[in-house]
Amino acid sequence: MTHTHQEYLHQEYLVTLNVPPSLEEVLVDSLLMLEAKYGFSSFPVNAHHHENKGLSLAEQVSGRQKKIRFQMYVDVSGLSSLLTQLKQEFAGAGIQYWVLPVIEKGEI
Repeated sequence: MTHTHQEYLHQEYLVTLNVPPSLEEVLVDSLLMLEAKYGFSSFPVNAHHHENKGLSLAEQVSGRQKKIRFQMYVDVSGLSSLLTQLKQEFAGAGIQYWVLPVIEKGEI
């Protein structure tokens, strides 16, 4: 059974973005405008990938590339507009993203 991006099965999603460090501040500004309702987290990560595309010599030698990871919970009504806005605003910027359904969340 194939679903288009318009046919959502869950009510909330976790959106993860891996962003080049040079885009951190502009993405923070953009997400503050888009995600004021939900908030988001960001933290540094090392991305490991078999392609050397866009890696500096030092990154090629170490086998890792520094990225900033952003994560946010988005409800089903905001997911499509968030992705559309990011794709328009950051087209060609090399931002990797993925979307996962949230099975459960809460506070303990």
